[in-house]
Amino acid sequence: MGDASSTKEDYLKACADLGKQGDPEILALLNSAVDDSFLEPVIEFELYLHGNKRNERNEMYRRRLTDEDASILYQTLRANTFIIGVDLGYNTIGDDGAMILGQLLQETVCLQWLVLSYNDIGPAGGQAIAKGLQVNETLNKLRLNGNKIKNKGGLELAGALQVNTMLEELDLAETDLEIESILAMATVLNNNSTLKSINLNRPILFTRQEETTVHMAKMLKVNVRLREIHLAHYDMRDFGAERLKENLIDNLMLTHLDVRSNNITRDGAKQLAILLRRNTPLELLNLAYNRIEDDGAVALAEALASYNTNLTSLVICSNNIASEGLCSVARAMRSNGSLRAIYIWGNKLEEPACRAFQDLLNGPIPRLDPRDTDVEPYVVDGTVYLARLSSPF
Repeated sequence: MGDASSTKEDYLKACADLGKQGDPEILALLNSAVDDSFLEPVIEFELYLHGNKRNERNEMYRRRLTDEDASILYQTLRANTFIIGVDLGYNTIGDDGAMILGQLLQETVCLQWLVLSYNDIGPAGGQAIAKGLQVNETLNKLRLNGNKIKNKGGLELAGALQVNTMLEELDLAETDLEIESILAMATVLNNNSTLKSINLNRPILFTRQEETTVHMAKMLKVNVRLREIHLAHYDMRDFGAERLKENLIDNLMLTHLDVRSNNITRDGAKQLAILLRRNTPLELLNLAYNRIEDDGAVALAEALASYNTNLTSLVICSNNIASEGLCSVARAMRSNGSLRAIYIWGNKLEEPACRAFQDLLNGPIPRLDPRDTDVEPYVVDGTVYLARLSSPF
């Protein structure tokens, strides 16, 4: 129960009890842990069973795990003290498997993180996971993104956060939450003093009154723990951006604000620039896929050039920004010592902007590390262009 060998034995016994063959990939991972233990004692182990990743032994993808595999893992892990984390993302676990894993959360003595991203879990499974969280005292990270737990699952998870005092990171992006469950989350987070990061991207909203943004903004004014929040695809407009500004001025904890893929224009960007001028603890601002244009980018640049010393990353991809705005941001980076990363792909990359970023990257005194942006300059017939690089955003 407390080392690689006993965990492997427990797994094989669970397979035999259920009349199933052991999964080759799980056995390979446990065998590897056993082998490593001969060289140096392995105290903790993380089990990566992500369904979309190739295994280490050949070019085939892993077999997708099912509810039966969840039952075997439950039998193996419920009293186990060796495996502290399990990645079950992109498999085919449904509500039956989620109910079993919810029971695991009630019984586990050491499981610290669980990834269930993009399985087939619905509202009933979400409720079962929430029930497990109500009594769990070990888990600090849970990812349920991509499962359609909907309002029922979301409301139950909000209820679980009222009593759970361990969970620090919760990902509920793309789970088809509706306005009731989003408002419930905002209400609960007014008093939750444990959660550090929450992802509530892409809810299903049938209102244009921005109630969800307003309630989240009010919550951020009083929450004393949250450091990272994701509010993409909220149909957020300038009114919502202004509400965020008003309330985040009093927030002394939030460092990551993600409001990409909304409808924020230059006026909303000017409101967020006021927030940057106040030099709050914000370190990352993600405004990608909005429409702040040149005026919005200039406002942000002016705040960064003269007032802000905390922001380290600015994401303004695909915002219809042309040379005026992009050159302003490039100049701001020269005078701002803390801004380290900037992502601009998808805007109007005219030659003045291309030259400005070429100078930041390759000029006499480089200011921008190539690893901290999503563009790379190249020259054709004396004209500077920017090529796209991969980006974490």
